[in-house]
Amino acid sequence: MNNIEKLKSRVGGYKMEPGFISVAAALVGNFIITILKTIGFMVSGSSSLFSEAVHSLADTANQALLMVGIVKSRRAADEDSSYGYGLERFFWALISACGVFFVGAGVTIYHGISVLLHPEKLLFEPIVFVILLVSFIVELATLSLALRELLNERREGDTVREMFAAGDPTVLAVVYEDGVAVLGVLIATVSVALSFITGNPLWDAAGSIVIGVLLAWVAVVLILKNKRFLVEKSMPEDIKERIVEMLVADPMIERVYDFKSSVVELGKYRAKCEVEVNGHALFKELSNGEMLKDDYETVKEDYHEFIRYIVDYTDRVPRVIGTRIDELEARIQKEIPAVKHIDIEIN
Repeated sequence: MNNIEKLKSRVGGYKMEPGFISVAAALVGNFIITILKTIGFMVSGSSSLFSEAVHSLADTANQALLMVGIVKSRRAADEDSSYGYGLERFFWALISACGVFFVGAGVTIYHGISVLLHPEKLLFEPIVFVILLVSFIVELATLSLALRELLNERREGDTVREMFAAGDPTVLAVVYEDGVAVLGVLIATVSVALSFITGNPLWDAAGSIVIGVLLAWVAVVLILKNKRFLVEKSMPEDIKERIVEMLVADPMIERVYDFKSSVVELGKYRAKCEVEVNGHALFKELSNGEMLKDDYETVKEDYHEFIRYIVDYTDRVPRVIGTRIDELEARIQKEIPAVKHIDIEIN
């Protein structure tokens, strides 16, 4: 299945805004986990638990930003934004990713290094492991929900790599963040356990640093992904080729020039191109041979009548071309609903 068929299968298929369920679930789950991890840190003094508490707090704030992006991206086009506000989704997802990098990763790594330089003895409290277990279950549940939503949007024939490349950035943010959160809980559990067993708090500090590095990696991945959408990413090449093919298949279109496209929202594009009109086909559209012969007989001996005929004939040219272009635009949007806006101009 090519990109055109894949995108056609997506349009109109949502009962709810993509990403809403997974982001909402992650927002609630991370808020609860932040409280639990903070309690665990206060009880034990664990650096890894502090890092996990900061991690979950950052995730909560980031998912709140993702929700803002989802809501704002659904605003209809108006005088301030002729093509709508679909790119708001990528902007807020980018801000969220920056939050993961500077707050989540930055604070976590800084705290881990501080504890590494100035280690403090940990207090053994069994409730810490209970909190980590609950956190693991909640993080795994929200990760599963986000993965299910991502899989539901997977187009037939997509590889896993293609699925992640074409996925909704808001859903991917939850998948990456919760994936690292699940791994972070495991790292925190191991590092805290090793610190308690060996009596060496450096294990705990090392766990905090590893969690911070993972967060930094996720943040960079999400920043680069959202950046691609915000710098006028073009539509897939096979969709462009199909549009050009449909245009040149029309007898009145000789060539297509200066084709440009960009993303206006997730899975929706706008395209602009210039076309050269085929004069012979235009002439046939304007008149057939017999009618033109009759017109000639009428005006050949009357110069003023000839001038009026030429003016009328010339006036029909832009109307015929305009009508044909409108028909072509409608035909393209009907076959490829992902093309939300298309402007065809005469070269």
